[in-house]
Amino acid sequence: MPQRKLFVTTALPYANGRFHIGHIMEYIQADIWVRHQRMGGHMVHFVGADDAHGAPIMIAAEKAGKTPQQFVAEIAAGRKEYLDGFHIRFDNWHSTDSEENTSLAQQIYRDLKANGLIASRTIEQFFDPAKNMFLPDRFIKGECPNCHARDQYGDNCEVCSKVYSPTELIEPYSALSGAKPVLRSSEHFFFKLSDPRCLRFLTEWTASGAVQPEVLNKISEWLRPDDSGKTALGDWDISRDAPYFGIPIPDAPGKYFYVWLDAPVGYLASLKNHFDKGGAKAAGEPRSYEEFIADPAVEQVHFIGKDIITFHTLFWPAMLHFSGRKVPSKVFVHGFLTVNDGEKMSKSRGTGLDPLKYLSLGMNSEWLRYYLAAKLSGRNEDIDFNPDDFLARVNSDLVGKYVNIASRAVKFVPGGKLVGSFSAEQDRSTRLLDEIRNLYEGREYGKALREIMAYADAVNERFDGAAPWKLLKEGKQEEAALVCSECLEAFKVMTACLKPVLPQLAAQAEVFLQCAPLDWANAAKPLGAGHVVGKYEHLMQRVDARQLDALFEAPEAAGQQPSPRPSPAGGRGSEPGGEALAPQITIDDFVKIDLRIAKIVNCEAVEGSTKLLRLTLDVGEGRTRNVFSGIACAYKPEQLVGKLTVVVANLAPRKMKFGVSEGMVLAASHGDEKASPGIYVLEPSPGAQPGMRVR
Repeated sequence: MPQRKLFVTTALPYANGRFHIGHIMEYIQADIWVRHQRMGGHMVHFVGADDAHGAPIMIAAEKAGKTPQQFVAEIAAGRKEYLDGFHIRFDNWHSTDSEENTSLAQQIYRDLKANGLIASRTIEQFFDPAKNMFLPDRFIKGECPNCHARDQYGDNCEVCSKVYSPTELIEPYSALSGAKPVLRSSEHFFFKLSDPRCLRFLTEWTASGAVQPEVLNKISEWLRPDDSGKTALGDWDISRDAPYFGIPIPDAPGKYFYVWLDAPVGYLASLKNHFDKGGAKAAGEPRSYEEFIADPAVEQVHFIGKDIITFHTLFWPAMLHFSGRKVPSKVFVHGFLTVNDGEKMSKSRGTGLDPLKYLSLGMNSEWLRYYLAAKLSGRNEDIDFNPDDFLARVNSDLVGKYVNIASRAVKFVPGGKLVGSFSAEQDRSTRLLDEIRNLYEGREYGKALREIMAYADAVNERFDGAAPWKLLKEGKQEEAALVCSECLEAFKVMTACLKPVLPQLAAQAEVFLQCAPLDWANAAKPLGAGHVVGKYEHLMQRVDARQLDALFEAPEAAGQQPSPRPSPAGGRGSEPGGEALAPQITIDDFVKIDLRIAKIVNCEAVEGSTKLLRLTLDVGEGRTRNVFSGIACAYKPEQLVGKLTVVVANLAPRKMKFGVSEGMVLAASHGDEKASPGIYVLEPSPGAQPGMRVR
């Protein structure tokens, strides 16, 4: 196969905080694919950067008493600990607040303008009279004009994904001051996405195979004309008014690029910085960014989350195409990571998975790489982290199956010297390697790992069936050495197959096998009779359940001592309900929560979940609401139908694995389930009616 030339990126993390587990999942997914490509001998440049601009960073820096540059530099300084800790090997990590990004973004703008795709017009924009500034879209909140979800941002709805103008929000308010914003006039610049040229190009590009079928279905909603011939894709406002931390728009004093214009340009800026620093080292590689990016053979590949589809599959390719640049070859979209059957991650509830905490507890980073890979596919799907499943998979698959082969087989190979012809093993190996390569290429990591573990099962069965310990007792040392040599050859092949996922473990296994670094070209070739493997050293520890308990332990409230555990008999200890009281709030905080009486008109189990029930609630609105609640362990659906309860009615709707949840039912439980198990849904006294407010 000819050598491929690949330019690979992940979505740029916003530089206002540390990495969370969603970042790490995406980086691991991309890193596996990149390592797979490199095992095939392909040229890959894998780059990332911090998304450093925008009003949120400007405001956060001001609160911290720092310049925006100081603020983002401190965030950037902490990235390496995460990336190294999880063996994520970017070739370069840069920032959108850089000379390269400024130059490239301004030139792309000039090229779009020369192509007749930039327009200016005066618009009415929300202004915060309390803060004396125009409000960025993300600092305006209100009710979505499409699905009527509350507390949605001013640029797009996180529930229905509708993109809109802030002025379309219902009952808008400033997220900075809470004040009602007022409209003021300002000149803005627009990228004319509604131009027929853009629509034709995007319709062709999105249907070219650049995105997954399920993503294409979503994008098509924006490109498909309605009965009047119009599409949902309007012109894109790409400018912001001072004060703003960003890149100045050429020849427009006081105007800056909206962060989403210059953020994806950061991919190119990081690649340019990589080449300018001498990143092209292999023989035959282009020596400059300009030479590399101009090569028609170069494939540009992006890994992103499903929350930023519109920016990467509509705005970004159109920007590139109409500024005369290479468009993405592939945009691979993944879903979100949840915990325990679709629960949203929350540190305060002990359902958050903090990457640094994971590492600080001494947990092997490759356990997490393996588990996430085992869940990932080539589709845009959410995946779930279940601690019990994590422990079982890692201990069973990696230690009980894969590592176990090497530790058992080497004992029966005198001096570690392999014997046999290995012709049958080579045939099996070639078939497995071909299949695994194809699955990695399609990002079907879960299927790949299942095939590898099925192969491991077969090898372990072969070992157990041969019973080399019995063969030794029968004086059949050569026969025992032969079957165990075949098992070690199979272990080598599995090591190659697992290498993109488990690079550190594979390197340790290569030392034990005394072989050259494994790749797709040499993995099927037997080590051969007479090859001597090294002394076996333990390759991987099992997951300890106590580590998982500590990982998901909810943090104590700031300034409080840890709560004592209740006695085994269920004693109260010194904390009510087995946990410390939450930090004090004011009446102003409380009145923001709208608690209403609701009648449970229907309740049913959720297929695919052992924890959730789907409640249909009447909250006195003239319609019913759908709410998911993790109470299946305490109630059967028929026990709840017809009952009254209390619901948080103004909680923003949340997309879950099984549908949209439009509120939260209140229930009581003890802080320590072992001490006092049970969940108790709140029931108001008779006489209460649906819709009544709880005050």
